[in-house]
Amino acid sequence: MHILLIHQAFAAIDEPGGTRHHELALYLAAQGHKVTIIASPVSYLTGETSSGKDVSNSGHEHITIIRPPVYRALHRSFVHRVINFFSFMLSSFWTGLRVKDIDLVWGTSPPIFQGITAWALARIKRVPFLFEIRDLWPAFAVAVGVLTNPFLIRASEWLERFLYRRADMMMVNSPGFTDHVKSRGADQVVLIPNGSDTRMFDPAADGQDFRRQHRLESKFVALYAGAHGMSNDLEVLLEAAGRLINQPEIAIVLLGDGKEKPHLQALASEKDLQNVIFIPSVPKDEMSGALAAADACIAILKPIEMYKTVYPNKVFDYMAAGRPVILAIDGVIRDVVESAQCGIVVPPGDAEFLAHAIQLLAREPKQGSILGQNGRQYVEAHFDRAVVAEKLNMLIDSIWEIRKK
Repeated sequence: MHILLIHQAFAAIDEPGGTRHHELALYLAAQGHKVTIIASPVSYLTGETSSGKDVSNSGHEHITIIRPPVYRALHRSFVHRVINFFSFMLSSFWTGLRVKDIDLVWGTSPPIFQGITAWALARIKRVPFLFEIRDLWPAFAVAVGVLTNPFLIRASEWLERFLYRRADMMMVNSPGFTDHVKSRGADQVVLIPNGSDTRMFDPAADGQDFRRQHRLESKFVALYAGAHGMSNDLEVLLEAAGRLINQPEIAIVLLGDGKEKPHLQALASEKDLQNVIFIPSVPKDEMSGALAAADACIAILKPIEMYKTVYPNKVFDYMAAGRPVILAIDGVIRDVVESAQCGIVVPPGDAEFLAHAIQLLAREPKQGSILGQNGRQYVEAHFDRAVVAEKLNMLIDSIWEIRKK
């Protein structure tokens, strides 16, 4: 089967960012499918232009990645970001028209505008339309205060319902999304959860190369890895770092990029947080060394009700690396961490509790090791990428069988 994926924020394994879709595509290709991915040449995480070719196979002869031109000022402002979204919507549509012999179009949101491209191409090519929800947009944008204009909110909610009702199958990556998606008109909804490719991570590794590179020898490293955006509540992590300033053996490391990073760096400098280290994003194939250097890993989001629905990918990577998780997120991902007994859960938005959790693991390294081992075992059993990818493979086969009847 030839699958066409429309995904503006797609990141290959040798690039910074979430690589769920490249990992899934590699599995599907290994099962005999052909996968063509239309993606932006501008990194959704860093805003930098991809160094790759406009067309490449990125690691497998049955995977083709096409990067059409887009408006490049992604991170300049909200207006520029919207222009970027619309430019990809149009360029991906014209590019998709030239891709031949498609059997299934797979769209993913956010940004939701690329869902229009996927739906239109599926209808023109008379093939099934699989629509995946990775975040609840526009609900998240409204909750965090990014989207405030009443007209735009109504228009976005109309578009959301339009796409949900016209998808042949809806796919969500968190069980927390199912009720929302069904309430807005989706008929068939299947959970293909986030997870981790456990083969990428060695829990026994010590990350000494990464530690030496960033002068972290002899430190207890509490690592946050991921986007530095409005939703990530990293000011609270800096506040927690301030409470630990008199414990120089503890280093708070923020690995990644995003729109809020310059502000966070300025704030850390203003507060003279010498225990905070900012490190640029690294490609996914280098993330194993970074997580191996950590003694504890932090996942944090703003204390917003809607964020109780999410399954952050980083949590599963932390677990795969065998590192204890400090979780400042409530909801369905808390259920995973507590079921796995792989970390410490703290109230979102509370710097005091966050600092206390870091101190606790710094004092009790053996307890941290036990929590990390528990996480590795749990993710292997329930959220390994190969297991998740096989569920997707079966879903795609079932869609095609239904279509043939």
